[in-house]
Amino acid sequence: MNTKAKGYALAVIAAATYGMNPLFALPLYKAGMNPDSVLFFRYLLAIPLLAAMIKGRGRNFRITRRDVLPLAVLGILVALSSLTLFQSYNYMDAGIASTLLFVYPIMVALLMAGIYHEKVSIQTSVCILLALGGIGLLYQNGEGATLSTRGTLLVFVSALSYAIYIVGVNRPGLREIATLKVTFYVLVFGVALFVARLCFGSELTLPDKWYLWGNLIALAVFPTAISFLCTTSAIQYIGSTPTAILGALEPVTAIIFGVTVFGEVLTGRECLGLAMIIVAVTLVIAGGNITTYLVRFRKMFPRLARKR
Repeated sequence: MNTKAKGYALAVIAAATYGMNPLFALPLYKAGMNPDSVLFFRYLLAIPLLAAMIKGRGRNFRITRRDVLPLAVLGILVALSSLTLFQSYNYMDAGIASTLLFVYPIMVALLMAGIYHEKVSIQTSVCILLALGGIGLLYQNGEGATLSTRGTLLVFVSALSYAIYIVGVNRPGLREIATLKVTFYVLVFGVALFVARLCFGSELTLPDKWYLWGNLIALAVFPTAISFLCTTSAIQYIGSTPTAILGALEPVTAIIFGVTVFGEVLTGRECLGLAMIIVAVTLVIAGGNITTYLVRFRKMFPRLARKR
C-alpha cells in the first residue's frame, strides 16, 4: 500500500470511529452522567492504552522543551472540541450536532489557505459542497426537534477547535515526533482541562450500572485512541484538507448503526445523501488523477471534423 492509499484508509477509519461518539455517550447521559465526567474517564482510560502501545514498540516518552507548548495547545483544543460537542447533546439531537459539526472541513480549507497559502481548488470546493449537501440530506428532524441556539454555538466552537487542531498537528515541528507520542501527549494535556473543571465546580458522576463501564472503555478505544491516532497519521500522509473532507463519513457511521443496531429504516433521502458523500470521498481519493481520467475518457470520443 502506497503512502496516499494508507493516508486515505487511516482517514476513513478515523472518521468512522469518531462517529461512534453518540453511540457510546448517550447511554451514559441517560444513566445520569454529565459531559465532564464522561470525557474525563474517556481520556483517562485512553492514556494507558497509548502508553502501552508506545512501550510495546520500544519507544520512550521523551519530548523536547520546545514541543511542550504546541502539544499542550493541541491537547486543550481537542479537549475543548470534545467538551463543547458533548455539551451540545444536552441541547439538540445528536444527529443535528453531527450535521452541524461538519462545517469544520470548510474551516480547515480556509485556515490552510490563509495560513499556509494552500490553494482551494475547484475540485476541493465541489467535494466540500457535495459532502455538506449529503450530510444535510442524512439529517431528518425528529418529532419536536428544534435547533437550539446554545447547542448550535457549542457545535460551532467544537468545529473551530477541531479545525485548528487538524491544521496545527500538521506543523513541521510535530511531524518529526512519532504519531503515537503526539497522540499520547495530546490526551495527557487534554485530560487536564477536565481535571480542572471537576476541581472547580463540575460534579464527578459515575456509571450506576457495572456494564456502562464498557461504554466508557469503548469511548476511550474507538473515538479517542484509534480515531485521534489515525487522524494524526492521515494528516501526515495526505494533508489536513483531504483528511477533513473524509470526515464526511462520520455521520455515515451514525446511519449505519441506526439501521443495524437500532432497526431504523433507510429512506430514499438518506440513500441520496449517502451517495453524495461517497461521490465526494471518491473525488478526494482520486485527487489530481481525476483530471487524467477525464482526459482519457474524452479521448475515447474524438470530435468529428465538420463538413464544409
